[in-house]
Amino acid sequence: MPYVNIRVAGQLKREQKAEICEGVTEVISRVANKPKEAVIIFIDEEERDNISKGGVLLSELVK
Repeated sequence: MPYVNIRVAGQLKREQKAEICEGVTEVISRVANKPKEAVIIFIDEEERDNISKGGVLLSELVK
């Protein structure tokens, strides 16, 4: 059973999550020859204050 963990900075809309899950499920099902029902996806939405790039918080880079 494939497990996929997707981590994003900020919040996604419900429609965006649904589209991402549909696409990722399709690719894994096709490439790994697994039934779509076996693919489990976790989406973790992280606050930009909790992520740093180059020593700077993403919340500071996005301004």
